[in-house]
Amino acid sequence: MKEKFLPKINGPIRQIGPRRFDFSRQVAVMGIVNRTPNSFHDRGATFDLRAAIESVERVAEEGGDILDVGGFAFRHDQEPVSVAEELERVVPLIGEASERTDLAISVDTHRAEVAREVMRAGAHIINDTNGLRDPQMAEVIAETGAHVVIAHSLGGPGKAVMRPSYNDVVKDVGDFLRRQSILALNAGIPEDHIIIDPGHDLNKNTHHSLELTRRLTEITEIGFPTLVAVSNKDFIGETVDSPQDDRLIGTITTNTVCMWLGARIIRVHDVRSNAIAARYVESELGFRRPDKAIHNLA
Repeated sequence: MKEKFLPKINGPIRQIGPRRFDFSRQVAVMGIVNRTPNSFHDRGATFDLRAAIESVERVAEEGGDILDVGGFAFRHDQEPVSVAEELERVVPLIGEASERTDLAISVDTHRAEVAREVMRAGAHIINDTNGLRDPQMAEVIAETGAHVVIAHSLGGPGKAVMRPSYNDVVKDVGDFLRRQSILALNAGIPEDHIIIDPGHDLNKNTHHSLELTRRLTEITEIGFPTLVAVSNKDFIGETVDSPQDDRLIGTITTNTVCMWLGARIIRVHDVRSNAIAARYVESELGFRRPDKAIHNLA
């Protein structure tokens, strides 16, 4: 593996809701709770509000730092979801999460109308897998004081992209993230509110996602905290021939590589296992001391 990479991060110390982060010396764990009936991994297991609340509590108990709530699946083969329906799915869970935990709360949405309302409801981060393509989204984020995850995809949520191709996937993704970060800054979003995500498997095939992982330093060197969302994705399954319900080892391995190469937020379904991996990598990077090391001072 390459030597560890410690990227210089713009505004590394950040107060996001009730949580304070120092991304120059910390890896944050973002736990996923989808209130969708068709999410690719949990297949609607947390669509029911009670099940979603229980999952939120597990994220907090198992070492999560950030909660990512979704009400609109990225996949293109789904029935239309109105703004009102998306809000009905996520707003009640934001309220419950605020009352029950001290997690920073992210909402996975690409719609400016939803972003405005979830910020009013108590969210702190907008996780935009459309990468600020909606010109109103940057304005809403700037106005509401939200933090934003700018993720790369070719088509965005709900759009079919058949046989995606790139001249050089890492360069193309990096150019997009740089361009959209400048757009965010010009819209009035502070640099210490910007997070970037190369978008593993979002309109990318397995070879694209592996290349992004292998050359992740070209993304993390951009200068904003890099989030990676690789949890249980198809490129992991196709790489080691693992079915959907048997990708935890591949997920932890991929996240470990990404953290070593500069990723500072990992978005995951299995919080406890990945949180343990994050704490271990922090120790290897020199960010923290082992919890129970015995020091022989003789």
